[in-house]
Amino acid sequence: MNDLGQDLELRLVRYFTVVAAHQHFGRAAADLHVAQPALSRQIQRLEKYLGARLLDRVPQGTRLTPAGQRFLPRAQALLQAARQAELTVREPHRTERIAIGYVEDLVITAAVRELRHRYPDAEITTRYLSCRDVGALTDKHVDALIARAPLPLAADDVLTTPLYQEPRMLVVPRGHRLADRASVTAEELAGEQATPCAFETTDWTSYRILGAGFPPIESYEDKLELVASGRAIAVLPVGDRRSSLRPDLVTVPIEGAPPSQVVLVSRKGDPNPMIRKLRLAAEAVMTAPEV
Repeated sequence: MNDLGQDLELRLVRYFTVVAAHQHFGRAAADLHVAQPALSRQIQRLEKYLGARLLDRVPQGTRLTPAGQRFLPRAQALLQAARQAELTVREPHRTERIAIGYVEDLVITAAVRELRHRYPDAEITTRYLSCRDVGALTDKHVDALIARAPLPLAADDVLTTPLYQEPRMLVVPRGHRLADRASVTAEELAGEQATPCAFETTDWTSYRILGAGFPPIESYEDKLELVASGRAIAVLPVGDRRSSLRPDLVTVPIEGAPPSQVVLVSRKGDPNPMIRKLRLAAEAVMTAPEV
């Protein structure tokens, strides 16, 4: 006969499943971090509640009785159901997290501020990346990346969301033959040889250093220094204001060049719900800077 007025305790059920798994009270007690006599008493309480003996002691340890064999799968299912019920309540309240990478000159403050405003309890971090660090996305060091296309990432592996476009400008040293022009055309620059930068691409939408005979250039500062020295010229998005900080450089609008496209990239199939939330926030607030 069971204990009248009392419900079945999940703790006792768990104790029973552990003893059944080990088939030994001593090993089960060590696993549960309880004293063996105390464990024996708890199993006796469970047997009294159920009105049946569940375990027999044998020289090798313990074995399930026929009643114990019938009860074990139901006990395991009961514990699993209790765990699922707990997770149903806990999961929506887990802290949501996202790490956002951004590249080169891009300012993502507006998108991050909007995301934090919409989800004040989320843990949102940012990470500055150089062009060569875009692999941080596939390596899962960041959850999303805001950068300029094209990127050296396999299209089948990522989900790309366009955010905005910018026209192009030419950056030349002061005193260059093109420095006083109101604009230049893409055709005028078509014959210029491009030096490899962070990753090679023939697409106009990349940062470009026009000049021959240089090794690949990774540092943005080195690019500007090369231009300022008169050995090269550069094609940059108009939103990149860093060249304007140098008095020895001049910018000239380019007509007829394909625009630079800023995109948000994430891994395909990533279940993190904050990625979609970032996408919506970025689409709402990130626009091309005024020039």
